[in-house]
Amino acid sequence: MSRPMLRYGRQSIEQDDIDAVVAVLRGDFLTTGPAVEAFEKAIAEKTGARDAVVCSSGTAALHMMAMALDLSPQDAVVVPSMTFMGTASAVRLAGAEVVFADVNPETGLMEAGHLEDAVARAGSHRVKAAIPVHLNGWACDMNALAAVADKRGIVLLEDAAHAIGTTVAQDGRRIAVGACVRSKMAIFSFHPVKTVTSAEGGAVTTNDHALAARLRRLRSHGITHNPGDFVDRAAAFAPGGEPNPWYHEMHEPAPNYRLSDVHCALGLSQLKKLDRFVARRQALAARYDKALSPLAPLVRPVPRIAGCEPGLHLYAVLIDFAALGLDRATVMQRLRDQGVGTQVHYIPVHRQPYYRRRYGELSLPGADTYYARELSLPLFPAMQDDDVDRVAAALSAIVDCVG
Repeated sequence: MSRPMLRYGRQSIEQDDIDAVVAVLRGDFLTTGPAVEAFEKAIAEKTGARDAVVCSSGTAALHMMAMALDLSPQDAVVVPSMTFMGTASAVRLAGAEVVFADVNPETGLMEAGHLEDAVARAGSHRVKAAIPVHLNGWACDMNALAAVADKRGIVLLEDAAHAIGTTVAQDGRRIAVGACVRSKMAIFSFHPVKTVTSAEGGAVTTNDHALAARLRRLRSHGITHNPGDFVDRAAAFAPGGEPNPWYHEMHEPAPNYRLSDVHCALGLSQLKKLDRFVARRQALAARYDKALSPLAPLVRPVPRIAGCEPGLHLYAVLIDFAALGLDRATVMQRLRDQGVGTQVHYIPVHRQPYYRRRYGELSLPGADTYYARELSLPLFPAMQDDDVDRVAAALSAIVDCVG
């Protein structure tokens, strides 16, 4: 009997998650209700940030974060090329230009030298911000990046879409990614393949209460219901001084990026399992490391980052396809024939046609080298130990066939 296909990632939904969603469906609020605030409070507590603002997706979180910077066409934002397209698209949607940074060819992470190089290539544009990406769940060196950013007056942000549950060592303690210790804001994604899911959803964390309030306006048409923000006081307040109960104001145009109570109920239930899910992903990764070690140097995992305990979104390996004598598509198909699904994360964004037309041909050898070798293997909490062994055996068979 054939075994089920192992996808590279999938959600792990349990009965309590279902019960949480059903409870909302049976309640009074499907959206803009109490589950939203509860989810935000839980994210803030888990990350150590003062505020969390949830929204409809990780890309929405990126766009809200970019809009909150008040970017102009004269501004530029540094984005590593090794990321999902949403990181760069958010900058363009907010009206600024993107300067693509290179990455370490082994880890796929943007480093301080890459940020310096990108700033030097910005030309006449003012580099207002930089968005390092914690790829696969491994954290960038935020201290080194902050040293560059602080020196140049650059706002440092974090794309932590892969890194919920990741912690780093700092000053003798462990700091969660999203605490915004060295950044203004950080974003998360709760897509089904991420470590925890709200089906679709995202969040921005920050330690700036005023900024959090603006982010909440930006996720809901730029509308405020806060009497302290009202400008047209004659229309806003009754003769006795009380705010009119129907009144609201729009202070800037913005999308509808709200996250419903249904999604938040699922996300809150999932977030309670974050530590368990992270531990399971780390255990599966350790088993992969051991099982794949005989395949080195043809196949090897992305190297560990010192001081980082990752909430792994992906288990990424680097494969020397040229030495193997097989192209990546062939390897992926042979694995698929054995019931093993894989994916590539990512095509360097500077290679996308839109950015080639806008910025010309760029030489970012680290991103291109990482991309040429990367393959993401199945990783999700419901996997069994023998699933890892099955993937490793399928890869070993491919290597042995050409060895």
